[in-house]
Amino acid sequence: MINDEGALFMTPCRRKTASGPRLLAVVALVVSSLAQAAPQTFNTALPVAEGNLVLREQFLYRKADDDTSPARRDLRVNGAITVLGYGLTRDLALFGALPYLDKELDLDGPGGQRIERSSRGLGDARLFARYTAFKDDAPGRTFRIAPFFGVEAPTRDDDERDRFGRLPQPLQSGSGSWDPFGGVILTYQTLTYQLDAQFAYQANTEANDFEFGDEARLDGSFQYRLWPRKLGGGVPGFLYGVLEANLIHQEKHEINGRRDADSGGTQLLLSPGLQYVTRRWIIEGIIQLPTAQDVNGTALEDDVITRVGFRINF
Repeated sequence: MINDEGALFMTPCRRKTASGPRLLAVVALVVSSLAQAAPQTFNTALPVAEGNLVLREQFLYRKADDDTSPARRDLRVNGAITVLGYGLTRDLALFGALPYLDKELDLDGPGGQRIERSSRGLGDARLFARYTAFKDDAPGRTFRIAPFFGVEAPTRDDDERDRFGRLPQPLQSGSGSWDPFGGVILTYQTLTYQLDAQFAYQANTEANDFEFGDEARLDGSFQYRLWPRKLGGGVPGFLYGVLEANLIHQEKHEINGRRDADSGGTQLLLSPGLQYVTRRWIIEGIIQLPTAQDVNGTALEDDVITRVGFRINF
């Protein structure tokens, strides 16, 4: 049900640091430049410095096999998402994301035999811009509000076939449609913790007589510095504990202009994770656990989604 392969994230802005008694003062003034934790399942409002590049790679595994239909479907998705961000100006950043996905669907076919249908390859690209509309910086903390707007472009095949015929649209590598999306992100960061919240909406359009249901989501993230407990000179990095929540609602799909009663629904995910943050790179991992799912008809429910990855600031 959930299509969040293009979730985009940030890494620290690179600036010079100080040593000795001035360190804490500098950290207080440029906190987001030194040890910036960030959400792992959605975006943050913290900046990409002008002229800087951010590379992020995230590997994911998704399993969904709670099927109430006679087909006994079992969906597995393995993938990697490559994200590149660029600070065009002090307040404007541009992003692009390109996923590689390996999808496998096992189900009972005619006569009860077990069959497998699959696709693999690059998915549709997501391109968007994020602008810092409001910022309030002070020693030891920062608060930012940043709206974003973009489009998911049909850059990949959407008519793949196997020996059983054309693959179902959700199993295709690409959607074939131009799908605009947008939203707003709020971030509050201190030396010890960070809070992020996002509202996002994607309006999906029709292609190949199929239209994915529009998707709305509300996300929250809390990151807390576990180590070191006290700031000081000579610390190579920072370990953060992360807890995130994602409330996602998707409308029913449409096939040939008619709504598919076995698609869409509402899902709440709670996600614990860890991040190790340095000035130029981050290693991170998180497990998304469905705590409430209200899907329509026989739509599949997620069992678990895991994400691990890294970010590098240039």
